[in-house]
Amino acid sequence: MPQVFKCSFCGSPIPPGTGSSFVRRDGRVLRFCSSKCKKSAIDFRRDPRRFKWTEAWKLRQRR
Repeated sequence: MPQVFKCSFCGSPIPPGTGSSFVRRDGRVLRFCSSKCKKSAIDFRRDPRRFKWTEAWKLRQRR
Protein backbone atom coordinates (compact mmCIF):
# COMPACT_ATOMS: atom_id res chain seq x y z
CA MET A 1 0.00 0.00 0.00
CA PRO A 2 1.55 3.34 -1.04
CA GLN A 3 2.06 5.84 1.72
CA VAL A 4 0.40 9.27 1.66
CA PHE A 5 2.65 12.07 2.92
CA LYS A 6 1.83 15.62 3.99
CA CYS A 7 3.33 18.61 2.23
CA SER A 8 6.12 20.17 4.31
CA PHE A 9 4.91 23.68 3.48
CA CYS A 10 1.13 23.76 3.14
CA GLY A 11 0.22 20.56 5.01
CA SER A 12 -2.06 19.09 2.33
CA PRO A 13 -1.92 15.34 1.61
CA ILE A 14 0.24 14.26 -1.34
CA PRO A 15 -1.28 11.42 -3.39
CA PRO A 16 1.09 8.55 -4.33
CA GLY A 17 3.07 9.22 -7.51
CA THR A 18 2.82 13.01 -7.29
CA GLY A 19 4.82 15.79 -5.66
CA SER A 20 8.56 16.10 -5.17
CA SER A 21 11.11 15.50 -2.43
CA PHE A 22 14.04 17.64 -1.33
CA VAL A 23 16.80 16.31 0.93
CA ARG A 24 18.58 18.90 3.05
CA ARG A 25 22.27 18.67 3.92
CA ASP A 26 21.43 17.46 7.41
CA GLY A 27 19.49 14.51 5.94
CA ARG A 28 15.98 15.78 6.64
CA VAL A 29 13.53 15.05 3.81
CA LEU A 30 11.07 17.76 2.79
CA ARG A 31 8.13 16.69 0.63
CA PHE A 32 6.14 19.15 -1.46
CA CYS A 33 2.80 18.81 -3.26
CA SER A 34 3.53 21.48 -5.90
CA SER A 35 6.26 23.71 -7.28
CA LYS A 36 4.45 26.61 -5.58
CA CYS A 37 5.14 25.07 -2.17
CA LYS A 38 8.71 24.07 -3.07
CA LYS A 39 9.63 27.57 -4.29
CA SER A 40 7.98 29.22 -1.29
CA ALA A 41 9.86 27.05 1.21
CA ILE A 42 13.28 26.68 -0.40
CA ASP A 43 13.85 29.58 -2.79
CA PHE A 44 12.00 32.34 -0.95
CA ARG A 45 12.22 30.91 2.62
CA ARG A 46 8.68 31.99 3.39
CA ASP A 47 6.86 31.32 6.64
CA PRO A 48 3.78 29.12 6.02
CA ARG A 49 1.94 30.81 8.90
CA ARG A 50 1.65 33.99 6.81
CA PHE A 51 -0.32 32.47 3.89
CA LYS A 52 -4.05 31.82 4.06
CA TRP A 53 -3.92 28.71 1.86
CA THR A 54 -1.70 26.76 4.30
CA GLU A 55 -2.73 24.55 7.19
CA ALA A 56 -0.34 26.41 9.51
CA TRP A 57 -2.26 29.67 8.94
CA LYS A 58 -5.57 27.96 9.62
CA LEU A 59 -4.26 26.48 12.89
CA ARG A 60 -2.93 29.88 13.94
CA GLN A 61 -6.29 31.57 13.28
CA ARG A 62 -8.20 29.06 15.43
CA ARG A 63 -6.58 30.33 18.61
